[in-house]
Amino acid sequence: MMDRRDSAPGKFASLLARIQLPDDSIRAATQDVLDRKTKPRRSLGKLEDLACRISAIRGTTQPGMLSPTMVLAAGDHGIAEEGVSAYPQEVTGQMLLNFASGGAAICVLAREAGARLVVVDAGTVAPIEHPAIRDCRVGPGTRNSTKGPAMSREEAVRAVEHGVTIAAELAGEGAGIIGLGDMGIASTASASALCAALLPAEPADVCGHGTGVNEEGLARKVDAVGRAVRANAVDGGDGLEALAGVGGFEIGLLAGVALGCAANRVPVLVDGFITGAAALVAARIAPVAADYMIASHLSQEPGHRLVLDDLVLDPLLQLDMRLGEGTGAALAMPLVRASLAILADMATFDDAGVTDTGA
Repeated sequence: MMDRRDSAPGKFASLLARIQLPDDSIRAATQDVLDRKTKPRRSLGKLEDLACRISAIRGTTQPGMLSPTMVLAAGDHGIAEEGVSAYPQEVTGQMLLNFASGGAAICVLAREAGARLVVVDAGTVAPIEHPAIRDCRVGPGTRNSTKGPAMSREEAVRAVEHGVTIAAELAGEGAGIIGLGDMGIASTASASALCAALLPAEPADVCGHGTGVNEEGLARKVDAVGRAVRANAVDGGDGLEALAGVGGFEIGLLAGVALGCAANRVPVLVDGFITGAAALVAARIAPVAADYMIASHLSQEPGHRLVLDDLVLDPLLQLDMRLGEGTGAALAMPLVRASLAILADMATFDDAGVTDTGA
C-alpha cells in the first residue's frame, strides 16, 4: 500500500498526519487485565480481542461504555444508467426520507442498539430538505464512470472532507464508537469498481447481485464495472484517484468519517461491501486508518471477503446479509458493549477469592 498524504491539500494533509498507530502496549496491558478475570485465559476468544483492540485505539485499559453513533450517507451514481440495479434511481431519495422518518431497517436496529443515527445526503440527484437529513451534497449524483471520471479530484477531496468534519464533530460531542452505513442505487457497482481498481481484482470476482439483480443483470454489472475501470486507468495505490474515477460521493464521505475517527482515536465499525470499499479508500489514503476499523459482519457480496482480507479484518458476524444501511454495524454494537462490560465489570481471581491456576 502507498501512503498518499502528499496528494491531499491543506488541512486534509495535516489531519492525516495526526493518524498514528494504536498503542500496542495498551493492547497487551488490556489482555493482562482480562487474563486476571475469573475464567480460563483467552476463553472469551474474539470478545477479548475486541476489548483489546478498542482499548489500544482509545489509549486506555479502561475505555468504559462507549457512546455509539451510526453515520448513514446516501448518494446517487451515474453508472446506474448501465442497468446495474434492480431498482430505479429515485429510490435513493425515497429511502433517505424513510431513514429520516425512522422506518427503515437501520432505524430499528440503531434504536435497539441504543445508537444515535446521523443521516447524510452526500449527493442525491434531487436535493431533499428535511430537518433530520444533514446536507453534505457534493453534486447531483456522480457521472457515469463507464464514460470517464465519476467526479473530479476536487469533488473527491470535498466528499472526504465532509466525512472528516462529521467525525470530528461527533467525537467532540462524545461519540465513542461510530458505525458506517450507506444507501444509493447502483452503489454496489461503484463499490465493485473501486475494489477492482484498488485491490486489484477482476470485476467478476467483486460483483454480486446487490439489490437482487438476476443473472442477466449481474452480467451487465460485471461488464459495466470492467468498462469503468478501463475508462479510468487509476493508480491502485491512490485512494483519491480511484474514488474520483469510479467511486461515489457517499463512499468518499464515509472514507472521510473513517479517517476522521482514526485522527480522533475513535473505533470505526465497518458494515458491508460498500462501506468496506469506503474503508479501502481510507486505508489507501492513510494505511494506519485500517487499525482503527472493526469489521462488523461478512456480507453476501463476493467482493467483501477480498476487502476484509486486504484490510486484515476478521468479521464479528456472518448472517448472510446484503442490505447495507449500516445494519451489520448496528447489530455488532451490542457485542462491542459486551466486550467492554467484561473488561470493566467482571471480577478478578483476587476479587472473587477464586484460585488461579494460570490456565
